[in-house]
Amino acid sequence: MLWLLFFLVTAIHAELCQPDAENAFKVRLSIRTALGDKAYAWDTNEEYLFKAMVAFSMRKVPNREATEISHVLLCNVTQRVSFWFVVIDPSKNHTLPAVEVQSAIRKNRNRINNAFSLNDQTLEFLKIPSTLAPPTDPSVPIWIIIFGVIFCIVIVAITLLILSGIRQRRRKNKEPSGVDDTEDKCENMITIENGIPCDPLDMKGGHINEAFMTEDERLTPL
Repeated sequence: MLWLLFFLVTAIHAELCQPDAENAFKVRLSIRTALGDKAYAWDTNEEYLFKAMVAFSMRKVPNREATEISHVLLCNVTQRVSFWFVVIDPSKNHTLPAVEVQSAIRKNRNRINNAFSLNDQTLEFLKIPSTLAPPTDPSVPIWIIIFGVIFCIVIVAITLLILSGIRQRRRKNKEPSGVDDTEDKCENMITIENGIPCDPLDMKGGHINEAFMTEDERLTPL
């Protein structure tokens, strides 16, 4: 009689837990990828731990405090560690709504991950979105970064202005020397008229070339 009852319960559970069944979720684990040489084998003990973690999560949902490990069913377990699971309500012989299960898993996702030394990428609930990691505060306040950028821009601008002023002063200092050199060359030029070398007129000092002076002009003082 007990054997027949167990057979009926098993048959009912097999109908409730099937791939793509209503309220069923697929789980995929990448233990080797996550742990490498420290990877552990997936066996009945690990399955029991998974059921316990799901039951633990469901017990935190209002009106689901009576959930037991036996209420979590696993099926279609593969060697590459993937399987389906459902949570049942034994009083009514049906699965709990997917919305409740999903909410419970999301709220306790970190606890489940830590139990298996995995994360959201290596322990995947395919129909349950991954939990978002809490935002990390930057090590340096944002206002300091903005202040540093503005300060650097101001320093660069001041440096460019100083360099521009130095270049302009150098150009101004070079221009008069060029003019003086031209005047000196003009003063040193010697003209030749009628075969007689003549000094040009000194425009600065009012010097007159004596070659063109008459006898009276030479004797008459200026």
